[in-house]
Amino acid sequence: MSPTLQVTFDAASPALLGRFWLHVLDPEGYAVDPPPNSEEAADASRDPEEVLARWHAFLAEQHVPREQWDSAYAIVDPTGTGPRLLFLRVPEAKTAKNRVHLDLRRGGDLRGQARMDALEAEAARLVAHGATRTARFEPAAFELGFIVMADPEGNEFCLT
Repeated sequence: MSPTLQVTFDAASPALLGRFWLHVLDPEGYAVDPPPNSEEAADASRDPEEVLARWHAFLAEQHVPREQWDSAYAIVDPTGTGPRLLFLRVPEAKTAKNRVHLDLRRGGDLRGQARMDALEAEAARLVAHGATRTARFEPAAFELGFIVMADPEGNEFCLT
């Protein structure tokens, strides 16, 4: 069996950060991971609030204390080809630059100004969902330009 990839984020609020990344990855069709062993698990509902309500019902049935309900949140690629993103609540805040970051390839095969225009449009969309734009790097000889962003909790990622 070949391994699958899961990317785990530490978060102050897993559900809020998970919803942000759901907006980031929505063009690829990501969805909230449904509760395990539920009839609804096969349901491809794209409504995050509906799936969250199912999770709350599941956690209540399992007698998980309400204060632990926002301790984790996950989003998945329903096709099973993309990585699962898991958001875990941690008590400490982010204090340093990420040693690893995600590159969101939004430029496709575009080059030059057309590429940067596409990245700018995506940056504007993500800022509307809570991202922060931190830097723009212009294309240099034999290189492609990119935009550095941060999610609502300060995790850096690039639009490439």
